Amino acid sequence: MRSNLAGPRLLLRRLREVMAEPINAQERLDKIVVLIAANVVAEVCSVYILRADGVLELYATEGLNREAVHQASLRVGQGLVGLIAAEARPLNLPNARAHPAFAYLPETGEEAYNSFLGVPILRAGRTLGVLVVQNKSHRTYYEDEVEALQTTAMVIAEMVAAGELEAIAKPGTGLDLSRPFRFSAVGLADGVGLGHVVLHEPRVVVTNLIAEDTDHETGRLEGAIDRLRLSIDSLLASGDFAQSGEHRDVLEAYRMFAYDRGWIRKIEEAIRNGLTAEAAVEKVQSDMRARMLRQTDPYLRERLHDLDDLAHRLIRELMGRQHSGGAGSLPQDAIIVARNMGAAELLDYDRDRIRGVVLEEGGPTSHVTIVARALGIPAVGQVQDIVSLADAGDAIIVDGGTGEVHLRPASDVQDAYAEKVRFRARRQAQFRRLRNKPSVTKDGVEIALQMNAGLLVDLPHLSESGAVGVGLFRTELQFMVASSFPRLSDQQAQYTQVLDAADGKPVTFRSLDIGGDKVLPYLRSIQEENPAMGWRALRLGLDRPGLLRTQVRALLRAAAGRELKLMFPMVSEVSEFHRAKELVERELKHARRHGHDVPDSIRLGVMIEVPSLLFQLEELFQVVDFASIGSNDLFQFFCAVDRGNTRVADRYDTLGPGFLRALKLIVDVAGRHHVPVTLCGEIAGKPLEAMALIGIGYRSLSMSPASLGPVKAMLRSLDAGRLSARLLPRLDHGHPDHEIRAFLRRFAEEQDVAL
Repeated sequence: MRSNLAGPRLLLRRLREVMAEPINAQERLDKIVVLIAANVVAEVCSVYILRADGVLELYATEGLNREAVHQASLRVGQGLVGLIAAEARPLNLPNARAHPAFAYLPETGEEAYNSFLGVPILRAGRTLGVLVVQNKSHRTYYEDEVEALQTTAMVIAEMVAAGELEAIAKPGTGLDLSRPFRFSAVGLADGVGLGHVVLHEPRVVVTNLIAEDTDHETGRLEGAIDRLRLSIDSLLASGDFAQSGEHRDVLEAYRMFAYDRGWIRKIEEAIRNGLTAEAAVEKVQSDMRARMLRQTDPYLRERLHDLDDLAHRLIRELMGRQHSGGAGSLPQDAIIVARNMGAAELLDYDRDRIRGVVLEEGGPTSHVTIVARALGIPAVGQVQDIVSLADAGDAIIVDGGTGEVHLRPASDVQDAYAEKVRFRARRQAQFRRLRNKPSVTKDGVEIALQMNAGLLVDLPHLSESGAVGVGLFRTELQFMVASSFPRLSDQQAQYTQVLDAADGKPVTFRSLDIGGDKVLPYLRSIQEENPAMGWRALRLGLDRPGLLRTQVRALLRAAAGRELKLMFPMVSEVSEFHRAKELVERELKHARRHGHDVPDSIRLGVMIEVPSLLFQLEELFQVVDFASIGSNDLFQFFCAVDRGNTRVADRYDTLGPGFLRALKLIVDVAGRHHVPVTLCGEIAGKPLEAMALIGIGYRSLSMSPASLGPVKAMLRSLDAGRLSARLLPRLDHGHPDHEIRAFLRRFAEEQDVAL
């Protein structure tokens, strides 16, 4: 039997009238199921809503036993209703009881019904419940009836999202939309932040669901698609994307979807069934997202991200809204949630209001991570699907130390983390009291503690933390946050401000470490399979000497009358240092010839981060004034482990005997040549690792400002001589115990070392 009504459009008009009535949520749901049953000539229509505990509860029914409402329930995966919720796809059966997943609920009185049609209630790809119709006769429901049910489910989803159904939930139960989530991901920047979600790319909320004129909506869709296609084609034709590269690949994927007739046809069909153009795009994308989220193929999941972005662009086009990030007005406790973001985008926000950053992507070496660390903002990356699961204003907790994120946390979790924040604040207060205390071990060994920096906002930490200087100033951050290549005068002004702020304390500048994965938007990049080992840093500077010369000229002028300490990154051969030194000497002659003031002294060094230098240490320390160890890259290359790859990043230990032997070799050779060495990688800022470095002979460490207090507390409680006496034999090749990390923990406990 076919429907005797005019399909989904008439149903939607009736639903709009019901939604406008001043009645409570239960009455509204009861009216909705009556309307649907009449529309598809069904003897039963039922709405099941997913609770936070993973149970689907019967919230309304027409045709089944009304006393079963809020009493009957199924788990996700149980019965036909549970199967629909688990798979997020419709189920259309002429004989439901013959299906292997059929489960009978005696309290509902549904034994008399054979045919069954159920659709998931979806929002942004998330299953919020299930909508079902049933008949006694054996029949297969028509496509327009399936479409009518899916369209109506969208209206119910908005009721759930608006919180309307919370009022009729049973005491002690909450809906799945408000369910707490705990994510265990990758900690990027240490610290704990409690606050509320701010979506970096806010979703456009579609409030006008039901169309007045479907022909008009179809015309709006065609116009928006034409404008979208034109903008993508124009970008691809522009000089910026004319060559191959990652950005072009993304746009090519966008263009493929924008011209895909199957995708557009589904949207047009949803419009014909009575939805507005933007609601139709949202419905089709929600259906697609629900299916693709259950895919494990990383390629398909990445295509989902492309399609998500395109759908959001199309909705914004339809609603006349330009893309804008979330950098407008912020709550006092903003936690920024994004798929990914650039360093400049983070700096656009009011930093005083940001309590944390959560990224679906992002890795330990990404630009935004570096900036987050510099600003002292807790950050976590690789948080799967957080953008879809989070809504603006949701409570959220970020623990950058453990990599945990709690979305909509329970009150006891909030209380526990609030206490953790208070404890950290008390510890930081204790560390601040150490600021002016000497960095000397119990047995009188002096350790120079310096800080890493890269932005002017870092410099106040120099005096606040008690650091003796800046052991690493990353000059590339100025370039990464700029919209165009900084001019000589801009660079000079920046370096002058840095030296002024240091107020006589030494600052070690690192020359530009760009290229590879640090792509500047205004500098044409090349596609590389292994960018970390590619055309970057000093390699790029020597091949494009104009870049390096401009920076050296700016540094020489900024350091006039003062000391200039400059080191070069990614040196693989001693000859590369000689070439860089010659360039500096030419710029120094140029400055003197043109009457410019020059630094009182110039000290040139290298970063040891490429293992090939380990076999050139004797030659190296005869020509450099100092050296710094970039332990992040050195460890990555030493163990052939990509730190951004979560599958292998935790497989190798920075305190493994092999790597510690390499670090000890460097400090030993440097000592013989009386060349100062500083270690400025991540391990310097971790108390246990810093303890190991002191034990093998390091006397200068550079770290993030937040790490200075904990490391100073550790070393002031450490007997360095006793540690060395017990640690160094364990690095011998014949020693039976190479579990260095476990040994250090035991030593710290025995000797009461503050970790």
